[in-house]
Amino acid sequence: MYEQISHSLLNSILDDLKPEIRRQDLRHFYTRLGANFYAIHSLFSTLYGHRDDFKLQMLRLVETMAKGYIDRSPELERLDIQREQDHNWFLSQKWVGMALYSNGFAENLADLENKIGYFQELGINMVHIMPILMCPNGQSDGGYAISDFRQIDDRVGDLEDIRRIAKEFRKRDILLVLDIVLNHTSDEHEWAQKAKMGNRSFQNYYYIFENRETPDMFEQSMPEVFPETDPSNFTWNVEMEKWVMTVFHNYQWDLNYSNPSVFIEMLDIIMFWANQGVDVLRLDAVAFLWKKIGTSCQNERNAHLILQLMKDCCQVSAPGVLFIAEAIVAPIEVIKYFGEDAIAAKECEIAYNATLMALIWDGIATKNTKLLYQGIKNLPNKLERATWLNYVRCHDDIGLGFDDSDIRLAGYEPRAHRKFLVDYLSGKFDGSSSRGLVFMPNEATGDARICGSLASLAGLESALETADEGLIAYAINRILLMHAIILSFGGIPLIYNGDAIAVLNDYSYIDDPSKTDDNRWVHRPKINWEKADLRKQQGTVEHTVFNATKKMIAVRKEISAFADFNNRELIHLENKHLLCFIRFNHQLPSEKVLVIANFDANPQDLYLESLITIGFNIDSKFVDLYSGMKPEQCDSRITLQGYQFYWLTET
Repeated sequence: MYEQISHSLLNSILDDLKPEIRRQDLRHFYTRLGANFYAIHSLFSTLYGHRDDFKLQMLRLVETMAKGYIDRSPELERLDIQREQDHNWFLSQKWVGMALYSNGFAENLADLENKIGYFQELGINMVHIMPILMCPNGQSDGGYAISDFRQIDDRVGDLEDIRRIAKEFRKRDILLVLDIVLNHTSDEHEWAQKAKMGNRSFQNYYYIFENRETPDMFEQSMPEVFPETDPSNFTWNVEMEKWVMTVFHNYQWDLNYSNPSVFIEMLDIIMFWANQGVDVLRLDAVAFLWKKIGTSCQNERNAHLILQLMKDCCQVSAPGVLFIAEAIVAPIEVIKYFGEDAIAAKECEIAYNATLMALIWDGIATKNTKLLYQGIKNLPNKLERATWLNYVRCHDDIGLGFDDSDIRLAGYEPRAHRKFLVDYLSGKFDGSSSRGLVFMPNEATGDARICGSLASLAGLESALETADEGLIAYAINRILLMHAIILSFGGIPLIYNGDAIAVLNDYSYIDDPSKTDDNRWVHRPKINWEKADLRKQQGTVEHTVFNATKKMIAVRKEISAFADFNNRELIHLENKHLLCFIRFNHQLPSEKVLVIANFDANPQDLYLESLITIGFNIDSKFVDLYSGMKPEQCDSRITLQGYQFYWLTET
């Protein structure tokens, strides 16, 4: 009965479409709309069905989808059809990503276009250009306080630049990734400006209150994201003389998705960027999309429904476009952003594996894999048609969001262990070579996060200061070890701006008044391209790291077992310093790769008898896919040197 209501409504909507829409060739659109409309109607009804204007809003929604489809170029439409026919295309091992700031990696977008050759040289074919939309001067939150969702910040370029880059990327089979900030706008956005002028319609785009009664009810259960700089979730606005919800910073106003107009506006923005040639949209702060009194206002069920609805609508208009969920939350919560009780992703096809990042750094700090094993073992299985984004560093801080029970099972006390990690990664622990900075310490909870570039955190900065060749080699090996794990773990590896050439911390942010209070800028460097050219000069750190990373990427792309089809098995070893897992070809399970990594500075032995249960035997002979060499096997064991890794296959 409900499905009949849905189809009846669809027929009514199609009759009411604007003439300029009905005149278009909408064959593929109608087919996809018919296939997805029952789900779209069900979700939209669950979220907004109580409203008197529900049918009018449904009409607006379909018109927005139709407009998005009509504005799609023939080239992008062909790409949609191609990806629909090969629906697992993004699970291939051939994809390797890089995240960068356009005005850090290059001077601007036009200059970035000149550096496409660098991506091809390294083997990168998925490029995430960090926020480039129009933002206020100063109060921009690193580009995440958007004042215009359809305009490029003129400090980095314009729309024509991004269209040109998208076209050049497509010629070279490089995916373009851009951010859409879903949760909030800048207080300088047109919607916020109209709200300040008293426009009730636009005040309803946000959470705005006459007095503190409702905000105080929210505050009872809402945590603070930035307790040091923005210790409240609400800000008093003088122009309106009202309170505005500002979960992140006082200049970022949270959007109110209980208003369908907000959802439709944001869907239209998603379609706009899809039609500029963006292949993957990184949806920022998705865990915060729905606010409910009495909760943390994170990971709410309706936030998931919002994302499901966005995905279903995008499947109608631009099915070749993927979503990344930027949800830096506990593993049990992040897995839900693929979509629960499904095979194909119902929400986002890709999610950040923040837990793996934190676990890898735990292994570096402790020189053992106890918590790393425990955390990976308890990482929930992803959906078949979904994948992780695996990374060692990103533009943000390192949060130590391990599950307390995992920490205890690894033999540590949670609070004390987190304190050790903060001390180690910030170089305060005796014997630590790490040069991180502490970010947002919370005295009440003892929590803190860490900032710093991969190279500086891995000990390269301090090693170079001592000019100790042994320490420099150890630091380089740690960098390569961590990259080897994300390249072989299962998912899309994401290498951060400058990490392939071992860029160190950039302390110049201290001299910039707009950045000095945010030490995350220490790992958002401006690339010195004269120094980057050292990657071509043998004997330099840049040459060693770049060429080793380049080789790993090239090998990865040739190994079918590194594609992501839930084809990883964690192998428990008695040696607490070694991480070991097996990757197998999902179509040919006998084709296996054994990944082993030594997190200690001292040599460690892998005894082959521990591999018998997974199909190897003590007489197995191996070759390392990365080096092409056969590791020395003595007394049924293989020895790994300090911070060495192997990608082994049987000869």
